[in-house]
Amino acid sequence: MASILLAYLAGVLTIAAPCILPLLPLVLAPALTDGAGFRRRGLPLLMGLAAAFAVTASLAAAGGWAVAANQYGRAMGLAFVVLFGLVMMWPALAARLTAPLAAAGARLAERFSPGAASGVDSTVASSLALGLATGLMWAPCAGPILGLILSAAALHGPGPDTTVALFFYALGAATPLAAVMIGGGRLVRALPQGALRWAEGVRRVAGGAVVATAVISAAGLDTRLFLGVPALPTDRVERALVKVLSAHDSGVAHAATLPATQPPLTGPLADVLKAKAWVNTSGLTSGDLRGHVVLVNFWTYSCINCLRTLPHVRQWAAQYKDQGLVVVGVHTPEFAFERDVDNITKAAATLDVTYPVAVDNDYRIWRAFDNQAWPALYLIGADGRVIYQAFGEGDYDKTERVIRKALADAQATPTAQAPAAQVKVEGAQAAADLNDLGSPETYVGYGEGQRYSGGDDIVADAPAHYRPAGSLRLNRWTLGGDWTVGREFATAGQAGARIAYRFHARDLHLVLAPGADGQPIRFRVRIDGAAPGADHGTDVDADGVGTVRAAKLYQLIRQAGPVADHTFEIEFLDPGARAYAFTFG
Repeated sequence: MASILLAYLAGVLTIAAPCILPLLPLVLAPALTDGAGFRRRGLPLLMGLAAAFAVTASLAAAGGWAVAANQYGRAMGLAFVVLFGLVMMWPALAARLTAPLAAAGARLAERFSPGAASGVDSTVASSLALGLATGLMWAPCAGPILGLILSAAALHGPGPDTTVALFFYALGAATPLAAVMIGGGRLVRALPQGALRWAEGVRRVAGGAVVATAVISAAGLDTRLFLGVPALPTDRVERALVKVLSAHDSGVAHAATLPATQPPLTGPLADVLKAKAWVNTSGLTSGDLRGHVVLVNFWTYSCINCLRTLPHVRQWAAQYKDQGLVVVGVHTPEFAFERDVDNITKAAATLDVTYPVAVDNDYRIWRAFDNQAWPALYLIGADGRVIYQAFGEGDYDKTERVIRKALADAQATPTAQAPAAQVKVEGAQAAADLNDLGSPETYVGYGEGQRYSGGDDIVADAPAHYRPAGSLRLNRWTLGGDWTVGREFATAGQAGARIAYRFHARDLHLVLAPGADGQPIRFRVRIDGAAPGADHGTDVDADGVGTVRAAKLYQLIRQAGPVADHTFEIEFLDPGARAYAFTFG
């Protein structure tokens, strides 16, 4: 039940996100230009939208055939929306275009309720059809909660649970839209009679807005436009909702708890052994895990949250090894470069990760644990059952207490009371200053990019010259020079290409990679136009000079004094650098 509530509330929050913009002309146009009322016009439209979105988003996980079918469905939806806009611009077309819908509705009504065909409402039928078409074309912003739903669908395939969650997400988005429609209708009815003479002109303008919306969506310009539209920080609200509701419903975390009667190594641990590649070992066997307390750590090496968890995992691996604890890392990639086993091996060595790491490029182990986040910790008792899970950073003391208890239970000895050794952390792995963290993770690729400012729109997958914004508001960023912006990363096309970001955090990190030829790329960073000096990160010197030698997370700023708003800029002195995502701490 909590997962359904989460999905609904996440949908409601989309009213504050830029991806709701394409829906506004479609819901406002009928409300402002006809008197059909919400029950006959608005409610069927919104229900059709929710149903179409839930079904198509669910089927997207079924395989290539479903993806292709969704593309055709989207094209048909766009075509229908264009027709709807044309009808509003030229009402003479309305009778011809709605007649087939009314006739089809009449036949259905006659089939399921003989004698009721005469009562079929063509307005309801056409509104439902418009809602279905809108649901086919709508692409909502993927916040944390929708990300959980869609990742579950992608990993496990479509199913009733996913479809229901997506339907309630769409219902949540429809709720504020319903308020907009009702308010618009009341506004029209409240206008004096003299103002109604403008109704025809309003109808034509609204129809033109609907057609323009469909054309922009068909051309793929909507995603690029979203990068320049400010959005409220709904991601933080969604994460808080997950934390609060998960405390009341264990199903939210989707823990992979096994029945007490399940024999060892037939649950998710069995899939750990099936990893196709390993780091720090040639592979583990059943004998290495059976009867042991096992801590499984899901991580990926460019994730700042994962990096800040590693010192604690390393400490537990060393401190409790002789008491029977086995630590296994599961490296599940986020970016394409994190799939390279050589890159993972080098990162593990650099980060002093010496325990076995399973390479989970196919997400097999991720699916076996029904995992949803980086980082994630699962503690498995000696009987093979998952007895504890923790997601994200923090709660290290609690996790260690559970580890001690599990080891004591396995050995039938009292729980050790000795204090844990001090965990040594340095560089990017030091804990974040969460009390003064005011900037969110920000992707540079257009696939998940937000809050972009600049003199030019983002051009997807093509070289372009970008004029940087003259000034930046907090948590806005801009490009300067020649760039090719792809879905996952942006590539600097020439020496002198720049990125600037206005941030509020102690630490600023940027995931970077060299170009396709692998050659080192020099860069220089500035903070408020000057060299960082004492505020430099571990991957640059006091003059702000550094080099991209490998694909990884680079710590570029660590403020030595009080945290305040600053403008960060990085300039690449050689072409070819790939920039993926900003993170803060």
